[in-house]
Amino acid sequence: MVARLKAGGDERRERLQNALDVLQDKSLDPESLSKKIEASKGKTTWLVAGLVEGLSPHYQAPSLPPEFSVLATDGSNIDVDRHKSTRCYLINIGSVTLRYGARPEALLDSSPSLYFGDEDLVIAPDGAKGREQPIEGALLGIKRGVDECRELARLAVELPKEKPALALLDGSLILWGLAGKVYPDFVIEELLNKGFLSCLEEIRKLNKDRRLALASYISFPRSTDVVNALRIALCPHEIIDTDRLCKECQSRDCDKVDGVRDRDLFASILAEGERSALFTSQSSIVEKHYGGQWVYFFYIRVDDEIARVEIPQWAARDENLLELTHALVLDQCRRGQGYPVALSEAHEQAVVTGVDRETFWQMVETLMVDEKMPSPTSAKSFSKRTRWV
Repeated sequence: MVARLKAGGDERRERLQNALDVLQDKSLDPESLSKKIEASKGKTTWLVAGLVEGLSPHYQAPSLPPEFSVLATDGSNIDVDRHKSTRCYLINIGSVTLRYGARPEALLDSSPSLYFGDEDLVIAPDGAKGREQPIEGALLGIKRGVDECRELARLAVELPKEKPALALLDGSLILWGLAGKVYPDFVIEELLNKGFLSCLEEIRKLNKDRRLALASYISFPRSTDVVNALRIALCPHEIIDTDRLCKECQSRDCDKVDGVRDRDLFASILAEGERSALFTSQSSIVEKHYGGQWVYFFYIRVDDEIARVEIPQWAARDENLLELTHALVLDQCRRGQGYPVALSEAHEQAVVTGVDRETFWQMVETLMVDEKMPSPTSAKSFSKRTRWV
């Protein structure tokens, strides 16, 4: 594997240079490219970034305010185990409030919640039985993300109004697990519209009497949204239709940047602490549901890493909040050895270890035995806990 990767190094460098040539091509009209991207929406199999400030602008970090706060939440969970006697799950939300300035302070906490009732274990449509969606596996992970955002909104209310602040989440603001047609509409309504987006709106409303930015941080991103915009620029067709035109295309100019990631691109043009231009996500779930919370993003260089920072529309369109986000995200990364220290600490509060999980299930089974309740487990579970030799 390593030998093949090494052999392909020259080709990767060539494709990266092709991408840089397009990005820095001064003859490329950003407005015309934006129209071409818009005209091709829904007709490409690629996720293409929407342009806000063009492709190549980049910005130095603004100075830090003298007093500010940073909030962060992260979560972990114990999933439903069908081999156990009891159907239940646990979500643990770690939270951190860091205050900087003349009177610094750090508040760290965790909030575990146990779910076991029939109403907790499923998401059900109103007035219709038999269509319930069990909350486990991937769906539990999405619910945990909603709970993280809900806790972040609760912490934001308690902040002093006179000091600017940044609320941070780990990962994407886009609930990718709900994209496509994996789940019925009532699940999306419950988790996204009434859950995640409602929490983002609560945080937005707090800006009436304070400066409160919101962002999510993605370390070492694999996205290619901006590179795909370069593919659109290279394509000779005015309206891109990948299902029809690409099969007939002889030149395949867009393949000149194939395999390049956005982080590779911006690693070549961003200096330490700089951010890229703003872009918008054109994912179908954002377009259909996010409305005023439409997701914008930029890339930022911290030491040798390029990270992706996502922010809602209301924060992107407010120059003060945008600059505050840039400055505080960079400061958090510098304090945390390349990763936001508030997110690191929130993770430490949230983490549920393998020992924790085993202890949890032992407690459940012990208490059921104490109450003289049946606690059967599957033969598979018993086999795993039995020493054979």
